[in-house]
Amino acid sequence: MSNMPETIVDEIQPRAWEPRLIDAIEETGLTIGFVSDMALKILYLRGQSTGYDIATQMRLPFQSVLNPALEFLKREQLCEVRGTTAGVLASSYQFIITNKGMARARELMERTAYTGAAPVPWEDYVQAIKAQERKRLTVSPQLMRKALAHMVLNEKIFAKIGPAVNSGKSIFLYGPPGNGKTTIAESIGRLILGDDMYIPYAVEADGQIIKVYDEINHNPVKVDTTRGGTGGLSSSRRDGRWIKIRRPVIMVGGELTLDGLELKHDPINKFYEAPFQMKANGGMFLIDDFGRQQVRPRDLLNRWVVPMEKNVDFLGLHTGRKLEVPFSLLLVFSTNLPPRDLVDEAFLRRIRHKIEITSPSFDEFREIFQRMCQRRQVTFDEQAIRYLLQEYYIKKNRPLRANHPRDIIDQLIDVATYLEVEPTMSKEMIDHAAESYFVDL
Repeated sequence: MSNMPETIVDEIQPRAWEPRLIDAIEETGLTIGFVSDMALKILYLRGQSTGYDIATQMRLPFQSVLNPALEFLKREQLCEVRGTTAGVLASSYQFIITNKGMARARELMERTAYTGAAPVPWEDYVQAIKAQERKRLTVSPQLMRKALAHMVLNEKIFAKIGPAVNSGKSIFLYGPPGNGKTTIAESIGRLILGDDMYIPYAVEADGQIIKVYDEINHNPVKVDTTRGGTGGLSSSRRDGRWIKIRRPVIMVGGELTLDGLELKHDPINKFYEAPFQMKANGGMFLIDDFGRQQVRPRDLLNRWVVPMEKNVDFLGLHTGRKLEVPFSLLLVFSTNLPPRDLVDEAFLRRIRHKIEITSPSFDEFREIFQRMCQRRQVTFDEQAIRYLLQEYYIKKNRPLRANHPRDIIDQLIDVATYLEVEPTMSKEMIDHAAESYFVDL
């Protein structure tokens, strides 16, 4: 319906967790063999590279972690150094893969072609998510009004949203389309998840790599380099396998399938992509347009029974192992369809807060219209609103929708631009806009 308000973080502070410093390979939780194998695959793909560039790609400190691994590769005659110069830092040396190294790298690529940031052990990921779990939230009416100030909401609806947020449980939003269910959910996400957290680029479990960081769904945060500790990017010992992000607010719609909620194995590159709910850990997972997915609503709902009750999810590797994953997120369902057509009493019982987002009243519609006029710099006209309501809503028995003011004004501006006139709320302009916007069903 409009732009999101500024993030509100003053009253909600995250638990202070940061990646630890690394002084040795052992502190990564990985073996020297694992690190050297990844470095060898990078050399195989590049042909040659500096130690610094390899360390940068693997997100590992050069001196304490990668250098010992490269020394191991040299001793095994899997790579060699070319063009060393006295006084030049070891990280600047050019490393060349040997024929023996190429044969070994091809074997490794058959197992997995992953060559991104070095993964963190599964146990470290679980510990980090639990350490960064959101605190019990307490929001007040004042804070909620600030978060939802960009919206015009019925007081009855508004009074239900705050308690739902404070519960920290799943939320079911339902009602006619176009009245702001998605905007409300996103506003809640920005309100309660406004701080930052760390996630790994990838994790390792049973020798399998799972890619967690998603450039589309995760928003990186620039780390403060003015303070000490692991927060400073200038620290060469910082565990760069973790990236600081805004707590995620991940939204999926009709494209969601049951496969999207499981580990996705890439048969060509032979590593996994984390499912949506794992990427949303620490944040919010919004299932929009619920009921319009290709999968049956009942099957999709059954998928969430255990995670909602136990706060853990179970994901399977193709090796047969089941991974117990923290389910540390706010799960929100949003639908335009009648709940009775989607869910049964047993499932609704598991969702503590069910909120119906109803259509606006005439007064609320007028206020939304006035606000949108201000934002679009169109002069508001009281008589024009009365005309619009009488001719296109009351006479047509058409229900009001909260998105209509924005859409009608945008339609009016399109017409005015084409006619090369100033957009105004005249009767003629209202007719042009409404007749090209509404369809009688």
